[in-house]
Amino acid sequence: MIILALGLLLALLILLAAVLLEIRRWSVGRAVPVDWSAGIRHLPQAYLHDVHNAVSRERHAGLMHAMTAGGLVATLIMLVLMGWLGWRGVVSGALLLASLVAMIGGSFLVARRRWPHRQARFSGGRFQLLPALFLFFGFSAAIIGFGEVGWVSGEAPGQVLTAVALALLATQLAWGPLKHILAGTVNLISHPRPARFGAAVAVADLRPLDLGSERLGAASISDFAWNRLASFDACIQCGRCEAACPAFAAGQPLNPKALIQDFVAAMPGFAAEPYSGSPHPPRSAESGGTIIHLGKGGRGSVHSDTIWACTTCRACVRECPMMIEHVDAIVDLRRYQTLENGATAGKAAAALGELKAADNPGGRDLATRLDWSSDLDLPLLSKITSTDVLLWLGDGAFDLRNQRTLRSLVRLLRQGGINFGVLGAQELDCGDLARRLGDEATFQDLAKRNIATLAKYRFARIVTADPHVLHCLKNEYPAFGGRYEVLHHSTLLSQLLDTGRIVPAKKLGGSVTYHDPCYLGRYNGEFDAPRRLLDRLGIERREMSRSGPRSSCCGGGGGAPLSDIAGKRRIPDIRMEHAKETGAATLAVACPNCAVMLEGVIGPRPVVADIAELLEAAL
Repeated sequence: MIILALGLLLALLILLAAVLLEIRRWSVGRAVPVDWSAGIRHLPQAYLHDVHNAVSRERHAGLMHAMTAGGLVATLIMLVLMGWLGWRGVVSGALLLASLVAMIGGSFLVARRRWPHRQARFSGGRFQLLPALFLFFGFSAAIIGFGEVGWVSGEAPGQVLTAVALALLATQLAWGPLKHILAGTVNLISHPRPARFGAAVAVADLRPLDLGSERLGAASISDFAWNRLASFDACIQCGRCEAACPAFAAGQPLNPKALIQDFVAAMPGFAAEPYSGSPHPPRSAESGGTIIHLGKGGRGSVHSDTIWACTTCRACVRECPMMIEHVDAIVDLRRYQTLENGATAGKAAAALGELKAADNPGGRDLATRLDWSSDLDLPLLSKITSTDVLLWLGDGAFDLRNQRTLRSLVRLLRQGGINFGVLGAQELDCGDLARRLGDEATFQDLAKRNIATLAKYRFARIVTADPHVLHCLKNEYPAFGGRYEVLHHSTLLSQLLDTGRIVPAKKLGGSVTYHDPCYLGRYNGEFDAPRRLLDRLGIERREMSRSGPRSSCCGGGGGAPLSDIAGKRRIPDIRMEHAKETGAATLAVACPNCAVMLEGVIGPRPVVADIAELLEAAL
């Protein structure tokens, strides 16, 4: 077993050299504290639960991952026991079994995804050779096992082949398609958002920016924390983010996979082979913008249109099996462009200017927030001082389309006997738009002033029809001292139906399909309440092909309608096609942004209605 032992030693030295080089690459990033002991303790759960669950969302992928990775690891363990410790006997049989599992996983399940035709979202290059490598490694290890049980004469051929296979495998782990195994392990241990692992609901709040920092946001690869650089290197280029991205589907110049590889290319030192996957879609010829040079010498350059095309829907983040946080990185780049360069795209700069001047992006007089409700006599908290429910109206109160939703919601709350009040002119914009566009200073100013206003009054919970408000108040205000119980109106209305406080008087009939808002579903895990509500209305509910956690974005998040990056198609048009495929007569929404974006689609289409409007119609 001398040859095998030397092969194992060579592989170990290659991996050690790779680790040292990777540490050097990541060291250009900012230093951040990491709880190493907690990360190592939680590594098995993170890998076997979170990563495996993400992998298994695709048919056969979980089985492929378990057989290939499990077979490879088990084979390596058996080789170490035999080559370095001299164990034989039952270990030989276990080696045979493990190598066969690795061969099946590598040659059949991996190959069927790349041969004879590679799916467009997969990267090519050395990734195409992975099935052959797994087959060769499993075959060479199996020869040793066959020799141990006497089915093959002589040990040398199997040991030589296995030593070669180990060296090849180590080089691919170090600088090839399998480097995600090393970088991914570091990423899972030192993850920038450790609360994600094992969480029942997605953890998606942005970390507050220290406005006193020397540099606000990220202008180059060195402005990211070192553990974020490790997460970029963990990318396996599977293309799941690419397939899920609404901007990429619309032909806008953003491919999340290509963006992560731009970050990888910007890091100094030796990197893996050149990127061989789908590029960013081409920009419009009339587009302006600038080139963002992430690395020295032009390494990893990104056009500003790429970062402004993102809707922050987090579809890429949810699909990523390596738990990479694409959206956080994009927002960091936006922060620098907005706060340091004043280079916000499209009409976003004007909207941010209105936010600063008038505390709402439309520049409207806050005193007009309740003009649509003069006949509803809404109770003002400034007069009643305390209530059970604070109804947060949001900027939908300034929009004619969403005033219809709010009127229905107010009447439903009264029908259900809910004691509620509103802030009226004291309600400022929640700051979601500013934060997603990178204007952290305006967001923090709005958040602190809203929290100060809320501190004057007594209420049990906040209810809003706007998922963006829900996310900000519930998940991002706590960092500034504002902790509240916040419900989406679909949750409260569903509760009123369940308890019999609201009883539909008639069945609506017909058919409906429901569009999951990104900030209600993927961001806050509320998928069931809107569906339970619709199911009580005597209307046939049909699901779109992309629904629930995998719902496609309407295109209205992240300030995308304001940055207005051109593509081959419009995101809401694509989403409306999904709805039309169901044949449903009505498209139910639960977000003011979604209502505006989808109702703006021209041509024959389902009627767009908020769930509050549908419930009121059933009364």
